[in-house]
Amino acid sequence: MASATEVSIEGRTLRLTNLEKVLFPACGFTKAQVIDYYRQIAPVMLPHIADRCPTLVRAPDGVAGEVFFEKRCPSHRPEWIAIGPANGVTGGCVIDSLAALVWTANLAAIELHVQQSPRLALQTPTAMVFDLDPGDGSTILDCRRVALQLRTWLEQLGLAVFVKTSGSKGIHLSVPISGSAVTHEDAKRFALSMGQLLEQRDDTVTTNMAKEQRVGKVFIDWSQNDRHKTTVAPYSMRIREYPTVSTPLSWDELEAASDERCLRFIPDEVIERVAARGDLWSDALTVQQQLPHLN
Repeated sequence: MASATEVSIEGRTLRLTNLEKVLFPACGFTKAQVIDYYRQIAPVMLPHIADRCPTLVRAPDGVAGEVFFEKRCPSHRPEWIAIGPANGVTGGCVIDSLAALVWTANLAAIELHVQQSPRLALQTPTAMVFDLDPGDGSTILDCRRVALQLRTWLEQLGLAVFVKTSGSKGIHLSVPISGSAVTHEDAKRFALSMGQLLEQRDDTVTTNMAKEQRVGKVFIDWSQNDRHKTTVAPYSMRIREYPTVSTPLSWDELEAASDERCLRFIPDEVIERVAARGDLWSDALTVQQQLPHLN
């Protein structure tokens, strides 16, 4: 029988199981440490996911075991976990409280991915994203260069843009969008146009999805703006050999990054960053701006 510990969080009783299980064998990082990270990061993470129904990416036997995506909220959820519209399903988990986030972490839902639209307005994106992914022979530092160029052009168009590591090999940019006039197709076309413009000027950039076309290049994945696509949430851990985190950055530190280690963060480092600097993506929740028309 699985070992279990009962805890009370926000008046909710949770039964946490197998806390000693090692989920990241390369460094001995346990399920208890995953849960504790999400407990500590909840104040800054929850505002970015509370109005969405995240897709849970679970690794109950650790990162070396089976990994699966779960769009629908498990049937054994507590009655206080609400459900709502999600990515192609009607019963996603609403993760809008510390107790709910700890509950998902206890499922070994190491990653949480979100759509660019809230659950109550799935046809209306609130952000346009650029997922910068290095092909074979390229690194996150090449993504850094592409991110800085895209930022320059976006700011020239009067758009505020936010940046984070993917927690894996790449970098994510997010451009907040307000109002109900912009569709997912609008955002997708805009991101593709920006990517193609850079592709014309820089032969180390591609918007081509074919893997063989990405060798030695940075792929600008504009398709992440599709209605049914999700992107890893800010502050989500990643299912990799080591427990890395998708971490919001300032543009100054991205510019100053001189090696790949400057753009890789583990949970303890992220907690320390937030304690010292707060949520570097907090303004992404309140910026009001419209996408301009590209000729």
